[in-house]
Amino acid sequence: MTYQEFYRQLGKAGLNIREFAELVKMNQKSVTNCAKRGEVPSHLAVISTLLGEMGERKIDFRAVLEGIEIAPKKPRGGAAVGRFGGSKQTDLDLESKSAEIAGKTI
Repeated sequence: MTYQEFYRQLGKAGLNIREFAELVKMNQKSVTNCAKRGEVPSHLAVISTLLGEMGERKIDFRAVLEGIEIAPKKPRGGAAVGRFGGSKQTDLDLESKSAEIAGKTI
């Protein structure tokens, strides 16, 4: 689905990007980044189309979505919040490795 069609479906539902992101527990920037590509992932296309149809038919989708326990999406990359690169690295014992390698015949 194109980003333009996605945006149109949200309009039918009476939502803006910020409201949509809050409803589905996504970061607003993750949603707006789709505009650069011009397309949205299929799961967002399905959700926006259903919300658009529900909005047109005057079905209160907000109450339905608020009744679902949606876990916020975890940041990509596995790095902990506020830390670069995730878990701390351990020190390497290079002297032991050197001695071990030197003792072997190659």
